[in-house]
Amino acid sequence: MLILIKNLEAVEFMPKQATIDHDRLFKELLTVFFIEFVELFFPELREYLDRYSVTFLDKEVFTDVTMGERYETDLIVQVRFAKQNSYFLIHIENQSSFETGFDRRMFRYFSRLHEKFNLPIYPIVIFSYDRPKKAATNRYQVAFPDFKVLQFNYRVIQLNRLNWRDFLDRKNPVASALMAKMNIATEDRPRVKVECLRLLATLRLDPARMQLISGFVDSYLKLNE
Repeated sequence: MLILIKNLEAVEFMPKQATIDHDRLFKELLTVFFIEFVELFFPELREYLDRYSVTFLDKEVFTDVTMGERYETDLIVQVRFAKQNSYFLIHIENQSSFETGFDRRMFRYFSRLHEKFNLPIYPIVIFSYDRPKKAATNRYQVAFPDFKVLQFNYRVIQLNRLNWRDFLDRKNPVASALMAKMNIATEDRPRVKVECLRLLATLRLDPARMQLISGFVDSYLKLNE
């Protein structure tokens, strides 16, 4: 309950700020509704994940000496394989703006996390920017004309290429929230907001979780008069 109250406070005050803290909003959403997120987008992963073993790890900070930049991972989750005594990591990054060379950064995260924890890693990226709408890459590779040295793959959820109508009947709190960031025509924005809140009302969540979802929707789906 203490965790939910903290999440509620974060979302309540977010719309009052001049800018949206995208990473924090997504992290709060995915932390509270992690299993629901996996069930919505990766049902195959859900089949071999022990839902009662979920542990959220501290963020990892990496410094890119060549570029002189500092990066923090968004969300690292340790889980156990179902019916096994072995573990793996799920690394989730939310990317709220287009970045050239992001595939290389994902590979660096992967290699450093693998070196530190020595566990299999399931990498996921949520591209939540509005533009561009072209398909984002889902791999990083090093290749020569005569052979391929490396191909690193990661799972991609590109919200601006998803149709919100496909999620109307998904009784899932993450669907209710993320519809607000999907491909929405300008004239459909009022309807989508209504549908997000309608879906939320059917879920019968406790007040703190309901406020987390409605605050997320309000942050990204603002309407004028």
